[in-house]
Amino acid sequence: MTKRRGNGEGSISRHPKRDLWMVRYTVETPSGTKRKTAYGKTRAEVRDKLAKAMSDRADGLLYDDKNMTVGEYLDRWLKGSVRGSVRQSTFDRYEIAVRVHLKPALGRHKLRKLTPAHVAALYQDRLDAGYAPASVNKLHVTLHKALDQAVRWHMVPRNVAEVVKAPRPTAREEMRTLSAGETRRLLEAARGDRLEALYVLAVTTGMRQGELLALKWQDVDLENATVSVRRTITKSGGRLLLGEPKTSKGRRTIHLTGPAVQALREHLSRQMQEIQHLGDLYRDEGFIFTSESGTLINPSNLRQRSFTPLLKKARLPQIRFHDLRHTCATLLLSRNVHPKYVQELLGHSNIAITLDTYSHVIPGMGDHTARAMEDVLQ
Repeated sequence: MTKRRGNGEGSISRHPKRDLWMVRYTVETPSGTKRKTAYGKTRAEVRDKLAKAMSDRADGLLYDDKNMTVGEYLDRWLKGSVRGSVRQSTFDRYEIAVRVHLKPALGRHKLRKLTPAHVAALYQDRLDAGYAPASVNKLHVTLHKALDQAVRWHMVPRNVAEVVKAPRPTAREEMRTLSAGETRRLLEAARGDRLEALYVLAVTTGMRQGELLALKWQDVDLENATVSVRRTITKSGGRLLLGEPKTSKGRRTIHLTGPAVQALREHLSRQMQEIQHLGDLYRDEGFIFTSESGTLINPSNLRQRSFTPLLKKARLPQIRFHDLRHTCATLLLSRNVHPKYVQELLGHSNIAITLDTYSHVIPGMGDHTARAMEDVLQ
């Protein structure tokens, strides 16, 4: 005799032709509601199967796509889970990893039958093809995130990428910071330059290049000597886009030095002259640092046309623009500014990042620690 349950909760009955019990229930799939049937030798067995199915359904959308391929799933993951939840530049990295590497190598496999061996073979194939370990590691990160979502969606029982050892990225490029004297030479060389204020802010605030280039005048309070970081520039398909700061801590308000305020005042005066000179040809969108026509500055152009020549003029070694951020941090830490203040200034998500990044470049830190211990034990 069939035991009736509420609508959608499933029903248990004897099989009409076989010595089996069966349970019928419904699940929600991307293509709509589907009926499922499970069988067992005893009523208790099918009751347990029903309870498990109802529990899975209560946890969220229960997918019933046994024949879905890895490629089909990755497309669905990008569209249904990633798009709109991360910055455009992050989405683009995931999309490229999926389209160029993951789908061609793993796309034909059934999602439920993907094994750690398949994943390990992909990593080794890319390493043999000459890809850097860091690049292969990024593929691992993307695949791992995708399969984690598949587990949460009850599409697979486990994340097979979890047990595959990803290639370890090589050590990151060593930072090259400027000393206090070299920093003064840089700022002296930038004096009178159209982008002098950009370099003053880079050195004195430690802002990222994208944050500096995305600044608008509405973000600056010259009277109270503050600047608010609210956006950053990212690249997508060769286009410059405005996006959110890198982390939640990235949205921050920074107190400006006197020289920084003065540099911004002079920059504003210079910019007003440019606007007056070009008239309607100037694209005024409120940005502080722009091309001569008012458009966003391409980071590549900044490096090639301004920063590299400036370093040469100041007789300084060739460093990255990002090293000005490192310079800011190391100069402050070397003057015993508390790392917590440096973390807040730089917008690091936590103080561990600040300490891990800069502790080894602080002059005299080891000696200072040793002397402190000697003082304690005297």
